[in-house]
This record gives sequence, C-alpha cells and structure tokens, in this order.
Amino acid sequence: MNATGTLYTVSAPSGAGKTSLVNALLERSPSLQVSVSHTTRAQRPGEQDGVNYHFVDEAQFLGMLEEAAFLEHARVFGNLYGTSQAWVEAQLAAGTDVILEIDWQGAAQVKRLLPATCGIFILPPSREALQQRLTGRGQDGPAVIASRLAEAVEEMSHYVQSDYLLVNNVFEDALAELDAIVLSQRLRTPRQEELLSPLLQDLLKA
Repeated sequence: MNATGTLYTVSAPSGAGKTSLVNALLERSPSLQVSVSHTTRAQRPGEQDGVNYHFVDEAQFLGMLEEAAFLEHARVFGNLYGTSQAWVEAQLAAGTDVILEIDWQGAAQVKRLLPATCGIFILPPSREALQQRLTGRGQDGPAVIASRLAEAVEEMSHYVQSDYLLVNNVFEDALAELDAIVLSQRLRTPRQEELLSPLLQDLLKA
C-alpha cells in the first residue's frame, strides 16, 4: 500500500545553490517530484515552459488566484509565483514525496495550511561566497545583484521557521545532508506504520 507522501519546502537566498542541490537530489531519488510553479517572471534563456515554470501573464495568474488554485503564492522581485494546490495534494495522496522550491513567504503559507510539511533552509557558507555566486551567473547587472544581496539578508533571517538548516559549502556534503533529511522523514513511524501494516499485523498477532 502507499503511505501518504511528504511535502518538503526548500528555501534559500538567491545564489545559495538551492536549485542545483534539488536537481541533484531528484537524480538520486526518482520517487521525488518537484512542483513546477506558475510565475509571471519572464522566461530566461534555456528555460522551458512547464518544466522550469508555468509561465503566465499577470491577468492569468490573478484569475487563478481568484479561483483559490494556489497552495501558496508570493510576489518576489516584482514577479508573482504560485503553487497548484490540486496537483500537490494529488501527488501526496498517491504516496509521492513533493519538493517545493519557494521563498520563506511561500514556505510559511504552506506550513500554515499543511502543518506536516517539512521545511528545509539552505545557507551559503559566507556573504562573500554568495556575492561571488550571484556575480558569476553573468545574467544580471550590478544593480540587480546589489538588490538581490540586500534581499538575501532579509531572506536568511527567516531560517528560524525551518525544520532543518544546512550550509551549502561543499556541494556533495550538502547533498548528502539533504538526502539524509528525506530518508529520515521516510523512516518516521507514522509513515512506516502505513507501509508496513501487513507486516506489523503479522508480527503482533496473538
């Protein structure tokens, strides 16, 4: 039988390596699904609609918001982001673990609606490393980078709302820690109780 899946929120300041870590985790654990958010942000080179994001205009997004279609939504750097509630709940009911890559605002909204959500926050090893990573992308100008650095301080102050906190210094170490969090959640007694129901009944029968 399928146990109810676990919902994870993964938050981090821009440039902390959140997306790279999540992508690597998905390669290790094919049973995990990442939620593809809707956004009004412009599509970047190399991004695919429906893969990286569902790209919509603001009118479409606001229409979905009026229909209560989002589990969470937020405006970040002037753009709107939202997670489909129906899709997430269907995946969890089918026993699939789902990861949401969202900022602290979205993570807080999800936690209020679904208290069993496992919140993970990723920190950079230093402010200098964060600035280097943002600059190294080569996609944004100095003004945008300065804005993102200022925003990162505010973002990082909300680490206290997470259940797990890790530092992305050595990538493989951070990935191993992320993997360990998922494994620990899968081995929690309530979930194992669902999965192992026939075994438990057999072992405990009079």
